[in-house]
Amino acid sequence: MLSDSLKKEIRTNYELITQALPQFKARKAQNYLVAEIAKVLAGNYDKSRRILVAEAGTGIGKSLAYILAGLPVALRLNKKLVISTATVTLQEQLISKELPFFLQHSDYKFTFTLAKGRQRYCCEHKLLNLQDNDPEQTLLFTEKPQIGDSELLAKLKNAYLDGKWNGDQDSWPTPIPRRIWQQIISDKHSCKKALANHRQCPFHRARDNINKADVIVVNHALLLADLELGGGVILPDPDACFYVLDEAHHLPKISRDFSSANVNIKTSQDWLKKIKQVSSHVNRVVHRQTTITPGINMLESANEMVNDLKSIELYFRNNPPNYNKSNQYRFSMGEVPQPIVNALISLKEETKKCLSAVNKLSNITSEELKDASIKLSDAEPILIETGFYIQRLENLAALWKMLLKDRATNQAPIAAWVNNENDGFTLCASPLEVGGLLEYMLWSQAAGVILCSATLTSLNSFDYFMRQAGLKNNDGTQYLRLKSPFDYPAISLNVANMKYDPTEKGFDNELIDNIAQRIEDKAGNLVLFASYWQMNLVADKLRRKFPTSLLVQGETSRTKMITTHKKNCDQGLTSILFGTGSLAEGLDLPGHYLTNLMITKLPFAVPDSPVEEAHAEWITSKGGNPFMQITIPEASKKLIQSCGRLIRKEEDTGKITILDKRVITKRYGKSLIDALPPFALNVEK
Repeated sequence: MLSDSLKKEIRTNYELITQALPQFKARKAQNYLVAEIAKVLAGNYDKSRRILVAEAGTGIGKSLAYILAGLPVALRLNKKLVISTATVTLQEQLISKELPFFLQHSDYKFTFTLAKGRQRYCCEHKLLNLQDNDPEQTLLFTEKPQIGDSELLAKLKNAYLDGKWNGDQDSWPTPIPRRIWQQIISDKHSCKKALANHRQCPFHRARDNINKADVIVVNHALLLADLELGGGVILPDPDACFYVLDEAHHLPKISRDFSSANVNIKTSQDWLKKIKQVSSHVNRVVHRQTTITPGINMLESANEMVNDLKSIELYFRNNPPNYNKSNQYRFSMGEVPQPIVNALISLKEETKKCLSAVNKLSNITSEELKDASIKLSDAEPILIETGFYIQRLENLAALWKMLLKDRATNQAPIAAWVNNENDGFTLCASPLEVGGLLEYMLWSQAAGVILCSATLTSLNSFDYFMRQAGLKNNDGTQYLRLKSPFDYPAISLNVANMKYDPTEKGFDNELIDNIAQRIEDKAGNLVLFASYWQMNLVADKLRRKFPTSLLVQGETSRTKMITTHKKNCDQGLTSILFGTGSLAEGLDLPGHYLTNLMITKLPFAVPDSPVEEAHAEWITSKGGNPFMQITIPEASKKLIQSCGRLIRKEEDTGKITILDKRVITKRYGKSLIDALPPFALNVEK
């Protein structure tokens, strides 16, 4: 329970922090969010399931609230506060701004760090010993060295030795080419803390900092990677953590993408044929009888796998399915063709055997190294090599498992498809629903979880997000919806009087004329499109009228486009941004940088990806309506995000225009409008 002393502590630090914030305005919604986060994490509602889903509108101050409430409860209960985000921008804001400010102005003494995956760090031993190796002879690299690579490697080494570089890929001032980075990257198979030569490697030092830190900032992908390994591998154990999942509306999709797997049939055959080099390499270095059996098993299984892959390749070559425009063919209800099922069953079994054999060879090598029976310089290439094959084999195993999973009638199937590309056939699979996975890995394991975002509801309900995330009303999870403090009724939401809707032939020409007429001179304009092709069509037609004002997404970098736009606005010039859905979220243009927002079409996603098609098929098979159950809730969420571009601060003004009349002519239109903030609705006549 939340004690009186802890409540007083939070109130005291709220005063300290807010007094240090320039132009701070006290908000009831923020105070309420602080209180609810603290109560949930302290176990006031449910001691065994401390989960809060909080939608907090723009301007409430979510990050201040969850640090202010989460940190003292975590410190008091001896838990780590893990803040996970979907974007690098928010990570950087937390690490460089929010947490240092809180540390400086609050009473709390705490440490914080940014956690990254192992692949973002170099291996000190590899870096310092490159002089003994010829990079061109290094095993398993997919790109050939180029002129100048040796000089860059020398610079990296010298900077590291001089203490001017910490071994973090992201902290080097310029991008490090992949062909160079892969020569020095930390990998879990050779860069082990148990080995004396690796104890000071950058990843292990970073891992030590993570263990010592009170607050750890991560991204959703790294959090999922740790949870998939059982937790406590990269980050602390889940039951020792209070998690704050900011930008939580991204979590279901990131989880689904993370759980997907794909295998290129031809490439897999190629590397499996080379696996015999592992056995040869081990036999040259490790002189133990125990390597004989796993070496033989590895080769036999690899040969069987090559034969099975050949039979699958031959099947698709001789029985080409009806590929779509993207050269994809999706298997209905996730059922792969019956003629390849036996080959997949064999692949599943042989992959398991091969993986076990390679793991044994790797473990024997590690044991010999620990016993000082072989030198590190001889063992390390083997550990790197076996690590490469273990990673590839694990990917194969994940795919075969998904493709052959028994189908329960009440559970969603997987999405499964084949791509026909220049490099041959690629088999792919993805789960449709990840709620069960999140329940198993996170909700049931964590000490506490706070999920927050400005958009967690669709059509004024948490139901859609709950289905995606595997949460329920009666499982102990708490739900909170707090509206933004902004003066939305002062903002005009216009629905244009359009003759055609976007499904009709005359819409494109009418859209071009409408946008041209509605551009405001000497102001910041943003026009959001549902597709690149329509954006480019309109841009081509209007470029002559606005030769210097028009800035189109994709024609230059996003950063340069926004910088130019702001410069134009600062100079009092007309500036027009054309963008697609990716600009509808995360784009921050306060004040005069945006006063005129146009939304060309309702943001209906076309279910053209295999996963989306499979999901729609599954819902239809159960008697549901995928348009109402997926498309409309997704459109509601995206429309809220699109309209949210206009008002970023309390003093922001301007107008929004929707150029899609379906928002008033279709039955679903009212629910989309009702889910928006309370703008001043104006239906043009």
